[in-house]
Amino acid sequence: MLASPRLTDLPPSAHDRVYRGLRTRIMLGQIAPGQALTLRGIGREFEVSMTPAREAVQRLVAEGALSMSNSGRVQTPELSQERIEELAALRALIEVELASRALPRAHIALIDRLQAINGTIADVVSNRDAVGYIRTNLEFHRALYLRAQAPAMLAMAETVWLQLGPTMRALYGRLRRTEAPQYHRLIIAALKAGDEPGLRLAVRSDVTQGLRMLAG
Repeated sequence: MLASPRLTDLPPSAHDRVYRGLRTRIMLGQIAPGQALTLRGIGREFEVSMTPAREAVQRLVAEGALSMSNSGRVQTPELSQERIEELAALRALIEVELASRALPRAHIALIDRLQAINGTIADVVSNRDAVGYIRTNLEFHRALYLRAQAPAMLAMAETVWLQLGPTMRALYGRLRRTEAPQYHRLIIAALKAGDEPGLRLAVRSDVTQGLRMLAG
């Protein structure tokens, strides 16, 4: 008698595949702020019918990653200055707490990994790769925050990243970075020293400075 497949062995549903694909594209800034999307176009891109495309869009609308008008028009949000300030404040609250909780578990392997990721960020910056920059920057933060062992808090942080994705792409173009963020080096130094006040300050500065420049 064949064993029943475990839930984790089952292939993702069509709507879940569309959701994850769109979610990644939005979070990495591959879709510009205010860009219109159609269910038909999404279905064609992911080779699914309208129903899973609609379900995925509704899920992303609920997370604030997409907006939908009364007429059914779907687009990535164009954030106001007030909304950018609000999301920057949320990042400062959530991510500073995640970093603080991660500090007691910041072993040398984690610090080595953060240094390696930061080296990759320097490479993508030199190549003017905006999407690569956002991807590796989020990888840096996620690697640190996973050590906090606070999954609900990390999920909240990722929802904020998702809402900011298209705007972060616009921010990257405005900042014209030529090197990896200076605060990453301060984060790594604070982790090495076990310096919680220094870590909290470095994380807060890293996640808010650029966004507040954009809002201003």
